[in-house]
Amino acid sequence: MKSLKRVSLALLATATFAFGHGDVVPHSVETKGLEKIADDVIVNPFRENERAIEIGKGAYNTNCARCHGLGAVSGGVAPDLRALDAADDDIDEYFITKVKEGAVRNGNVYMPPFGEVLSPEAIWSIRSWLETLPTDDL
Repeated sequence: MKSLKRVSLALLATATFAFGHGDVVPHSVETKGLEKIADDVIVNPFRENERAIEIGKGAYNTNCARCHGLGAVSGGVAPDLRALDAADDDIDEYFITKVKEGAVRNGNVYMPPFGEVLSPEAIWSIRSWLETLPTDDL
């Protein structure tokens, strides 16, 4: 009986860890109302754009929150995106590259690539929303 309980708990724990973050498949984002952005733009063109910030919040919640945390407050599984300097153009380039290409180290996928699903407008909208978040508790 103890063996059955242990196996059951092990299965429950495995299922929780495997499916705890839910669907991690990237979802496209409607960016109606934003100007088209070229794929090679590496500095946020939507900084302080209210429409982009609104779109970015929804896009973040749909595509990023399950790993990076609600309100971008990380629980330690993935980096806390509030820590990205809002006015640093080098961070903009790092952000767009990492989101498009994902993160793979030693064959392990730490972040899936979103470049084929999210448009540059959607990615920059997410960055714009992140820039509005308070960083007092970092």
